[in-house]
Order: sequence, then structure tokens, then C-alpha cells
Amino acid sequence: MKKVLLLICLVCGFTTVSAQEGGHVAPECTEWYSPQPPKVQPGDKPGNAPSDAIILFDGKNLDQWVSIQDGKKVPAKWEVKDGAMVVVPGTGTIQTKEYFGDCQLHIEFKTPKPAGPINKLQMKGNSGIFLQSIYEVQVLDGEDNPTYVNGMVGSIYKQSAPLANAFTGTEKWQVYDIYWKAPKFGTDGVMESPAMITVVLNGIVVQNN
Repeated sequence: MKKVLLLICLVCGFTTVSAQEGGHVAPECTEWYSPQPPKVQPGDKPGNAPSDAIILFDGKNLDQWVSIQDGKKVPAKWEVKDGAMVVVPGTGTIQTKEYFGDCQLHIEFKTPKPAGPINKLQMKGNSGIFLQSIYEVQVLDGEDNPTYVNGMVGSIYKQSAPLANAFTGTEKWQVYDIYWKAPKFGTDGVMESPAMITVVLNGIVVQNN
């Protein structure tokens, strides 16, 4: 078997040299058949999760989430109403029980109707999606709400302004699809590759770095 593989490599090598001299590359030199990617079954309806997804919220409970109180994990203090996760004022943030590195996130959110004049700028539907507790994808009402551009909806908060304002309206469901590649560090603590993120808001790419 080793001899056969070596022979194929040599043939491909000679063909490549010939191509550089005006010949043609043998098709088998540009093809590979392994490893095969895993089979993933898409959701049966638009918006439904694929077969390999980890469901963090099923519209019924907050079993996959916790709050942090006095440095300890306690049951998440937000509520579930009508199949949605609802922020309870004064209860702080919640986080997933499980820790993640590289991942793809699908998140749907809706900002409430303003209750008074205080609901403007950074006070209008403000929340955020924190990746590794450091990088924040901003959640904010983007309708008639001028604010600093690196803090508006679709921004990486105070790091990167969005490429577009794709917010569709107050009290309307918005959809984030976030593709996250975590930074990598060597054993000496030196960063080997930086964090990379692509953020799609309502089908529009708003971050691509």
C-alpha cells in the first residue's frame, strides 16, 4: 500500500511540473476523499435547530442557565413567559452552565416599548451577549435611538461599530446569528491567534472580522 501511495504522489508531482510548463494537471491530484464531514440534519422548519445543536433555551425553562450571587452559581433569576426568556429588573445577568469556546449562536430578542423619557440612548432596551465574559455583542433598541456607534445594536461594545443598522423595530423580534472563534494562547500565555467574530443581524452582516 505504501508503494502505491508513493507512486501516486510521484505521478501527481510530475504532472504538476508538466502543468507549470504548459501541460494539464491530472484531476486526481486535486481531489481528496477523507476525512468525511459529519452528517448534520437541518431543522425541519426555518428557525428550528439542526441535529447537532445544543439547545440552551427551549421556551419552557432556564435549566441551562444560572445567576451568580456572592460568587456562587444559583438558579437563574429571570422568568419565562409565553415561551420567551424575560429579564427581571434588578436581578443582574445570567450565564450558561456550560462553558464554550468556538461556537455558533442563534439568538432571538425583542426590546420593549419605551416606558418614559428615560428610555433613550443606552437606556433603551439595553442588554448584551457576552462571549467568554469579555466580548459583548450589543443588544439595544435601534429605532430612533441615536447613540455612539460603537455602542449601538450590532456593535461589539466599545470595540467595533456595526457595518449597518439592521434593527427592524421596537417590540419586533430580532435575530442574531453569531459565529465566534475564540482567541488561542500558548502555554507561555502569549496569544497565538486573535478572536474572530462574524455577526449577522436579521440576515445582514454587521460584523465581519
